[in-house]
Amino acid sequence: MNIRTGFGVDIHQLRPGYDLFIGGVKLPSDFGAVGHSDADVLLHAICDAILGAANLRDIGFHFSDKDPTYKGIDSKILLSESYKLVKSKGYKIGNLDATVLLEKPQVNPHIPEMQQIIAEILEVQTDAVSVKATRGEKMGYIGEGQGIQAYCSVLIYK
Repeated sequence: MNIRTGFGVDIHQLRPGYDLFIGGVKLPSDFGAVGHSDADVLLHAICDAILGAANLRDIGFHFSDKDPTYKGIDSKILLSESYKLVKSKGYKIGNLDATVLLEKPQVNPHIPEMQQIIAEILEVQTDAVSVKATRGEKMGYIGEGQGIQAYCSVLIYK
């Protein structure tokens, strides 16, 4: 069996007037993430992790923020397309473990829905999708509410 691991990171600024999408879920918030797409930091980190594990570069290589095709695009589409690329090399997802860093609003109540969405796109059971959240404890750009960040590690196999 061929087993590989990948790691992804994404970060976005937070500002009023934008929607806040995390893991394919729109969270109620007075501010949101700024980006070329819907700026879903969690799904972007997962894309980078799975693409990296398959040695397929990163999300920006495949879905450039210079390409108007991707302006405002739903990041669930980007994750689905990323997974198609990974599958084209014969890989499947074993499991993933992700963490979202955000001061507010609380992410934890939305995690089961995020797990379900991600699992469906990646064709795995929800038990294979670990999503966690933590705060910045009022420190740095996360703690001051200026940004959101996500990390993801993934195992793929043939």
